[in-house]
Amino acid sequence: MENTEIASVFDEIADILEIQGENEFRVRSYRRAARTIRDHPRRMEDLAAEGQDFKKLPGIGKSIADHVAELLETGKLKRLEEVREGFPEHLRELMKVPGLGPKKVKLLHEALGLESLEDLEKAAKEGRIRGLEGMGEKTEENILEGLKTVASGAGRTFLKIASDRVESLGRLLDGLEAVKRWTVAGSFRRRKETVGDLDILVEASDREAATEGLLAYEGVAEVVQRGVEKVTVRMNTGLQVDFRFFESSSFGAASMYFTGSKAHNIRLRTIARDRGWKINEYGLFKGERLLAGRTEEAIYRRLGLDWVPPELREDRGEVEAASEDALPDLVGRDAIRGDLHMHTVETDGRNTLSEMVEAARKRGYDYVAITDHSKAVAVARGMDEKRLQKRADVIRDLDRDVEDIRVFPGVEVDILKSGRLDLDEDLLAELDWVTASVHSHFDLPEKAMTARVLSAIESGVVHAISHPTGREIGKREPIALDLDRVFEAAAASHVCLEINAYPNRLDLPDIYCKRAAEAGVTLVICTDAHSLAGLSFMPYGVDVARRGWLERKDVLNTRTLKQVEKHIAKIGR
Repeated sequence: MENTEIASVFDEIADILEIQGENEFRVRSYRRAARTIRDHPRRMEDLAAEGQDFKKLPGIGKSIADHVAELLETGKLKRLEEVREGFPEHLRELMKVPGLGPKKVKLLHEALGLESLEDLEKAAKEGRIRGLEGMGEKTEENILEGLKTVASGAGRTFLKIASDRVESLGRLLDGLEAVKRWTVAGSFRRRKETVGDLDILVEASDREAATEGLLAYEGVAEVVQRGVEKVTVRMNTGLQVDFRFFESSSFGAASMYFTGSKAHNIRLRTIARDRGWKINEYGLFKGERLLAGRTEEAIYRRLGLDWVPPELREDRGEVEAASEDALPDLVGRDAIRGDLHMHTVETDGRNTLSEMVEAARKRGYDYVAITDHSKAVAVARGMDEKRLQKRADVIRDLDRDVEDIRVFPGVEVDILKSGRLDLDEDLLAELDWVTASVHSHFDLPEKAMTARVLSAIESGVVHAISHPTGREIGKREPIALDLDRVFEAAAASHVCLEINAYPNRLDLPDIYCKRAAEAGVTLVICTDAHSLAGLSFMPYGVDVARRGWLERKDVLNTRTLKQVEKHIAKIGR
């Protein structure tokens, strides 16, 4: 089992116990264990193979350690089965709705007998929720909006979770003698923020032997279809995986066809048809004669196009650009030189300042910014002016002591409802990196919200706007912003807009990145890491940038330290 799967088991136990009103300490112990395991940089399975003691991990006691061992050994957990017994099967679904935590779900269940999203929607529409303690007509409106958000992500999996599964399946496929090569296609290859099913293309010397090996994988919960050309399974997480077999002569065509998108493929078929050809998953044909199929590059070339990177295949102008030798030179993962948004134990991070800096140094970064929260985020133990001043001094001392990496003292400061910043601006002006964020009052109308963000951009002390739309995928919709005005102001003030690489944010979304860059905005890709493991999220931010047509020149933290310092110096001029 992957870490995310183990963590989800403990999260489910914690949710059920909290809804049932069980001991708060016990609930916290499961949540703490889930967080530790999810954020750990190494797989629990690998630690077990090395004989390491799980009890040495933060927040893991003997009972939880035994649970982890049981999950790794059997793929199941008796404790989970116990807490599920007698618990309404769909009640946890209510917690997917923004604003509904365990306490509210418990109240809705006990007072109104709600057990599913369908029950919740009906009760909200009928006005039966507004009479409950702490809930009103606005609550019902928010619930109905939240249900739309949940529905939009139904049946889809975060790219990060799908990546963990692909990594695990990759180890299996690489170990099967009958498998000559394999690749992942579909929305996963296009690096969309969420994926539906996984499409894995396989070339095998013996398809039957390869199939037997695939079906022996412990993560398979159900065999949906088994045939010579295709094997479909459902994993124990609910994710469906389609394994499709192809020969080498058509492997490139299959890769192109199943990568999509549908709109991109239609454009290619139109070009082929106009030449009297046809294109499908087996190749590009003139009549019965195969023109190309072994590689994607050969097919694009025969169509008179440059090869299109998978991230761009959305019919957003990439076909025209490919026909004119005008495709962008997309920013690569190896271009990133630093991370300018991370947290430590000073607020809500889980590692110390020195641990985060050392981990970044080992990644080969030239610079980092330490950006713990400001005081408005009380739940994260945000810093007031006095604490921030002391923290900045500590960071500067560390910067003088460490080699090979520059450490910028910074802060993630809240943009208050009024547009005012949460901390004294004279103090903020002394810091090397200030990133400003909206963490509250997400429901302001567009005019007020835009004015709020513009106020921060034009303050003269802010270097970047973090997760600019404030969305959380499948949980919270973007705030209402006039993005063109935001882009214009950011470009004029030399303020960066962040692409937050945290897997449930990926914000600024890819659909706005190109527009921002064309408006003259400099983007910055950051992890918002709250732990050592969080530093590994950077590739997901790069994926967003690539889907947004961004090149190296568009991204601040692909630049050298001197170039970054030069950009920082522009703020407030």
